[in-house]
Parts: sequence; structure tokens; C-alpha cells
Amino acid sequence: MSKNLVLIPGLLCSHDLWLDQIAEFEEGYDLWLFDHMSHDNLPDMVADFLKDAPEKFNLAGLSMGGYIAFEMMRQAAVRVQKLILLDTNARADREPQIKMREELIRRADSEDIRNIAKELTPYLIHADRLNDQELCDRILDMASDVGAGAFQRQQRALMTRPDSRDFLPHISCPTLIICGMQDALTPPKVHQEMADLIPAAAFHQIENCGHLSTMERPDVVNQLIREFLEN
Repeated sequence: MSKNLVLIPGLLCSHDLWLDQIAEFEEGYDLWLFDHMSHDNLPDMVADFLKDAPEKFNLAGLSMGGYIAFEMMRQAAVRVQKLILLDTNARADREPQIKMREELIRRADSEDIRNIAKELTPYLIHADRLNDQELCDRILDMASDVGAGAFQRQQRALMTRPDSRDFLPHISCPTLIICGMQDALTPPKVHQEMADLIPAAAFHQIENCGHLSTMERPDVVNQLIREFLEN
């Protein structure tokens, strides 16, 4: 079994999204951090990564990272040994989501990206964590690291992504699906839908957790990932 682990961040997230997982798995695994900032479409993001990626690897993606993981499976399923999907969704955007993304792209031309991230934060974490200043500061710092230009490219990539539900039954590798029970952006029901469609999927929900499970409940996420990779 490969000891390569690819970590794909979400929208407006830097690799700090995976900070606790990097600390947990840097001994024993070769970690590969995916660049999701340089292109405005998912196929080019994945094709660029695959040029220098290891021949076999385990793959983990959260939110937008999950959308990228689906594209990775389309392009190179034989190279993925185990798949981990966190707080994500197999459905394509509908018109309301597309209009929202277009508005955020427009706002990013003139507004401070940290202000946009601050406005989005209540949708990203459990309500009980909104008073956790350290966590909220990390979210804003990630937005600064990504910057307005990359944020706009990411939004364009997400607007044009395909619906992956018809593809899910073709995913044959072992798959772990994780979500926060209070995830406001991608609720448990969309994860159950994925678990029902992927043949070799296990689904775990984390209590008292919103959308950014790797940051909110790293202890639980790390345990689930380790058990999945090593069993």
C-alpha cells in the first residue's frame, strides 16, 4: 500500500486547512500538498498535478478539494489507492449558486478578501466555535494567503464543474466519507447520497462540527483517517 498522501484544500483555504493532519501524518507518510490556486478549471488543476505526482497515492479532499478529487478520479483512478472525501458534494451548482459565485467574484475586485471570508465564516464552522478567536483568525489568514485573484479563479472552476453523481458508482477504490453533523454548506444528506452511490464507501458523521472538520475536530478526523489508511 502506498505511503503517499495527497491533501487538497477547499475554497479560500490554504494548506493550513490540513495543519493538524500534516502534524499527525508527516511521520510515516509522504505528504503531497495540492495547488488549487493557479487555474480556473478543475481539469487543468489535476493535469498539472499529475505531471509530477507519485505513481500511486492516497487522496484526501475537503469541500472544493472533494470536487477536485472527483476530477482526479476521472483522469487517474488507477493511481488512487484510497479516497477520503470530507465535507463535500457530488452535485453541480444550480443557478442560485452560480449567481452567488458571480457576485463574490465581482466583490473580490474591490473588497478586502478578509472581509469576504469573515462574512462567510458563520457558514464554515459550528456556531459554538464562532467565539474561538484563534480558529476564526486562521480562517481569515488562509483567505489572505489565497488572495483575491486565486479566489476568483477557484470560483470560476467551481461554477463549471460537472455533476459527479453518475460517476460515483464507477469509483472502485476504498472510500471514506466524513462530514460535520452541523455542516451548513454540505449537510449530511448529500454525504449519505455519495455513500449510497460509491460501492466501497464508509460514512462517518462528526458531532458538534461544521464544514471545516479538519480544523474544528482534528482529533476525530485524524483517528478516522489513520484507521482507514492502515486497516
